[in-house]
Amino acid sequence: MFSAAVFALAAAVVLWLQAHGITRLYIGADANTWWYLAVSYFSVLILQDGMFYATHRLFHHPALYAAFHRGHHRSLRPTPWTSFAFDPLEALIQALFLVGIVMLIPLHLVTLVAVLSTMTVWAIVNHLDLECLPCQFPHHLLGRWVIGPSHHSLHHRRVSVHFGLYFTFWDRVCGTQDGGYASGLK
Repeated sequence: MFSAAVFALAAAVVLWLQAHGITRLYIGADANTWWYLAVSYFSVLILQDGMFYATHRLFHHPALYAAFHRGHHRSLRPTPWTSFAFDPLEALIQALFLVGIVMLIPLHLVTLVAVLSTMTVWAIVNHLDLECLPCQFPHHLLGRWVIGPSHHSLHHRRVSVHFGLYFTFWDRVCGTQDGGYASGLK
């Protein structure tokens, strides 16, 4: 409940900043800029994924784990509720990232809503602790690069692997991708 309050407070801050003309959020768009909605959407997802990977991995450091991330891992078998179980400091950092994004990157309001919706739905699906994707998903081109429920469930069982939010890119690059992930799902 506390993390929901942190995110609600962050939303209120964004609204206040927007009302005072401080954010880069905008509402109107002309026909020549509709392409930017897709570009900005995917750009924010990529930035958020990189930031999430870095902070998530950092929060697993023994010196930070208890203060930042232990609450999330109380669920060894994740549930949709687990996707909202942030410790207060972790919730604050994740919320501040989103506040920072609207301060730095010009985003249409629809794009911000799409990012927040994607983040919420993705988190819930990946904490279902059941695979709702086809068995061949990890072997498919998309499945090699996009995180699904099986991928994230491994993180809850083996906390030294799979730190990404949307994509497997940083896990692959930084050596935190479980080597048996795809072969174990055949």
